Amino acid sequence: MPSPLTTLTLFGLAPGNVRWGLAQMGTSPPQLQRVPGLRFFKLFGSGKGQGFGLTPNFHRYGMMAVWESEEAAAAFFGGHALYQKYERRCQEIWTAYLAPLRSHGLWDGVNPFEYQAEAMAKDSADGPVAVLTRASIRLLKAPRFWKFVPQTSTALAEASGLLASIGLGELPLVRQATFSLWESAEAMQQYAYRGPLHREVIQRTRAEQWYKEELFARFRVLKTEGTWNGQRVL
Repeated sequence: MPSPLTTLTLFGLAPGNVRWGLAQMGTSPPQLQRVPGLRFFKLFGSGKGQGFGLTPNFHRYGMMAVWESEEAAAAFFGGHALYQKYERRCQEIWTAYLAPLRSHGLWDGVNPFEYQAEAMAKDSADGPVAVLTRASIRLLKAPRFWKFVPQTSTALAEASGLLASIGLGELPLVRQATFSLWESAEAMQQYAYRGPLHREVIQRTRAEQWYKEELFARFRVLKTEGTWNGQRVL
């Protein structure tokens, strides 16, 4: 049986395509629903900077996808009509191919990354890892959440071992995600579990019940293609 595959793609629009890119948030999903072998997907806008941000970046969008197989992903990225439109409208595209190491929580009622997770022994193996944190924020708790965003974004940007990160959003203010790349699992854990500010935010999240739904996933990076901010990350 073929093994599922997760991808995260960042689209950097070429000048003059801002309105087109924004429109794709509404027009692309019906087309993606018909893509063979695509069993889960989400489209995102992005914020400026490396983490969450109130200021949107209308030149960069993202797509997270879970495919039935590597072949299904290759067919889409190799020549699907929708992807070809993005290629024509973008000045750069970056895609990470990912295998889940750990994943807990829900995303619209399901955990899309609970498939043939890598052996736990590999969780601490050498090599780069990717992390996705995603939350649906309670509307009344949004002011408290955003109060801590500038500090946590600064701490993330200054974290040792961080290779790249970006704040992504399904809906402004209340459905947010962060995707980050780390030199190693150890570097990621140093930031996530030993940084005092991050620990405080986690504690407040639980105590004050900021989220209606949340998901955390850690991935092994299988390979990357393309450029992100002009650089070949990994």
